[in-house]
Amino acid sequence: MRVIGLMSGTSVDGIDAALVEVSGRETDLEASLLLGETFPYPPELRNKILDVCGGQAISMMELAMLDDAIAVEFAKAAQKMKSYDAAVDLIGSHGQTVYHRPPSQDKDNLGYSLQLGRGELIARLTGTTTVSNFRAADIALGGEGAPLVPKIDACLLVHPTKTRAVQNLGGIGNVAYLPPTQVFNWEQQVSGWDTGPGNVLLDLAVTRLTDGKQTYDDDGRWAAQGRADCSLVDKWLEQDFFNASPPKSTGRELFCPDYLDRCWQDMDLAQLTNSDRLATLTELTVASIVDSYQRFLPQMPDEILLCGGGSKNSYLRQRLQAELSSSRIITTDKMGIDSSFKEAIAFGVLAYWRINSIPGNLPQVTGASKPTLLGDIHAC
Repeated sequence: MRVIGLMSGTSVDGIDAALVEVSGRETDLEASLLLGETFPYPPELRNKILDVCGGQAISMMELAMLDDAIAVEFAKAAQKMKSYDAAVDLIGSHGQTVYHRPPSQDKDNLGYSLQLGRGELIARLTGTTTVSNFRAADIALGGEGAPLVPKIDACLLVHPTKTRAVQNLGGIGNVAYLPPTQVFNWEQQVSGWDTGPGNVLLDLAVTRLTDGKQTYDDDGRWAAQGRADCSLVDKWLEQDFFNASPPKSTGRELFCPDYLDRCWQDMDLAQLTNSDRLATLTELTVASIVDSYQRFLPQMPDEILLCGGGSKNSYLRQRLQAELSSSRIITTDKMGIDSSFKEAIAFGVLAYWRINSIPGNLPQVTGASKPTLLGDIHAC
């Protein structure tokens, strides 16, 4: 099948669209990227999304209007992809997460995750069957609803003899641990969780330091000029999320402007320069990943495959390699999977699996009670 995967992540940079040719089922899965393109949100819409993610109160009418506006932008992205190749069978749309609440630790209360950009409107506007709302079924079974990509990583990126970790560096970081296929029951030993902030605090800091003129540190050049305050990083790592055992997930609800404000006060007291601030926040991302691996992986991976926007940050990559020197760090591009569009590819695969009645979650990753079909199908 030819599937369009649509994804906008925690950074709210825009809509990543991937036209993917998908075949096979699970261990024989193949997903070839035919075309990838990013479609920025209109500035006013992006600002509204960020406000809502930041806790701004809105009316039900405004929520409905925002839901529609996001769906229209997702549909435009899909239509653009269809204009390049009309032979599209299916759309898989993750939508835009505006709220994510993990389940309580005692599992008495279900989690909750809201993605706007309703699939039924995308299906109508594009004339193409659309699968959306991927997280709800996993959450209904007691899961976190995230991360959902590790099963796809296991199908596409596992190695016969090497242990691998696939580290996504979007707004939020997450990892998929892949034992080699020669290990007995390797599929049951796949694991994954959210590691903490990826780019979200860095992007917020750059936006603050430049009064909105810049939204990210290009290639980490600004941070590379500074010196990290490791004592502050150690203090921040005492936060409950980092100490919690997987399954676990997080989002802007925790790593938000208020969280940055608290970090900022610490950095003010330490009299850090602007470049020192960015270096220290970069080090928090690095240290949270390293700490997470040391605590929760059965062993350090032979290879770490990076993807997401942070994989383009040379300074961040260098710091990770320095701290994880026993592992070879490369991007998923080296494995034939475009690191910029890997998440969009994944939601195209999840839509394909849903249509073919193949469960999309891994219970050992999300904490759900069993494997389940993910996503709601909206016929055109």
